[in-house]
Amino acid sequence: MSPSLDISNNKPLLWLMAMACGLCAGINYYCQPLIRSIQQYFAVTESQAALTVTFAQVSYAFGLLFIVPLGDMVNKTKFIPLLMYLAALGLLISACAVNLPMLWLGTIMGGLFAVAAQVLIPLAVFASHPNKTGEVIGFLMSGLLVGILLSTSLAGLLSYLANWQLIYWVSAISMLLLATALKRRLPFVPSSKMPYFAIFRSMAELLASEKRLLLRGLIGGLSFGAMSILFSTIAVLLTAPPFALNDVLVGVVALVGVFGALSTAKFGKIADKGHTKALAWIGLLILASSWLFLYLGGQYLISYIIGYGLINLGLAMVHTSNQNIIFKLRPDAKSRINAIYMTIYFIGGACGSALGVYAWHHGGWSMVCMTGLLLIVLASLINLFDQRLATAANAL
Repeated sequence: MSPSLDISNNKPLLWLMAMACGLCAGINYYCQPLIRSIQQYFAVTESQAALTVTFAQVSYAFGLLFIVPLGDMVNKTKFIPLLMYLAALGLLISACAVNLPMLWLGTIMGGLFAVAAQVLIPLAVFASHPNKTGEVIGFLMSGLLVGILLSTSLAGLLSYLANWQLIYWVSAISMLLLATALKRRLPFVPSSKMPYFAIFRSMAELLASEKRLLLRGLIGGLSFGAMSILFSTIAVLLTAPPFALNDVLVGVVALVGVFGALSTAKFGKIADKGHTKALAWIGLLILASSWLFLYLGGQYLISYIIGYGLINLGLAMVHTSNQNIIFKLRPDAKSRINAIYMTIYFIGGACGSALGVYAWHHGGWSMVCMTGLLLIVLASLINLFDQRLATAANAL
């Protein structure tokens, strides 16, 4: 990296990139507080409306697997805005939906191309000073996580003030403006001449040779899966008795997670100092404890709010630790490494969303909480194995 390429101190550009990460990530979560409104608008069942959340996660996972790897072989300066323009088209389709399948189509298209955020992050890492990698990742992840949380709140608010479609119109226009701004400012970074299908062979080789990549991906996927259980159940729990909240209040409850998301940049600095092991364990402990508060949150709203804040905080710690570790494995393959990690991550999220719906319909809130806690226990066991693997590798 040449000094002229270093963007780690270019705050205006980093802010634009963080906003883009947040806006792209938010696309997949607009529907969460709107499930009841979507159900009523299209006159469908609750389960059919809730599937919108799962479609968003699955399409995002496909985008991570088949689109993000292209970041290693194309001009990112042009590629990232193109993805954002296509995501905006998906948002417009959702805004104009006349039936649930059309909304699903827009959701799938938006999720597929919202992976622009996951091409932005490797670009930022490549174009930043090595000693500031964690700080830059943390800053962009703060934008991404805040975008997710604000998206649910804004979706609920705009639905309350006007209708559920308004958030899709506002987001589409914002996406077009932000993509145009980034197109003029993103730095050019070198790309590989590797053919497209050769990238998938190299990704398979990366998985085979870098065992920690798979393990950190599984830890991230299980942790995000636990979080996604809440994504698919927050509306059905909080809009029903004893809470009976409307869309806007459901979104306001989700705002408590912003505090955890904003701390991601600080966690990045901690990771830069080599404390990734402690960061991961503390994050997993917080994730586990959050489900105890969430269980009580089935009856007490304040307990649910505390649990929601804790799960966001724990996830931010685990995810920052994971990304700091994986980007140091193979500096020449950042986009492919991020594609592998984030594909596993969002497959975990999609599975978590589906598990949340299943648990809710087959065992109520108690089964939802037991499922979430079980995922964190599994993540902790894998983290223990990964730590032992890293210790053994360092001893050689």
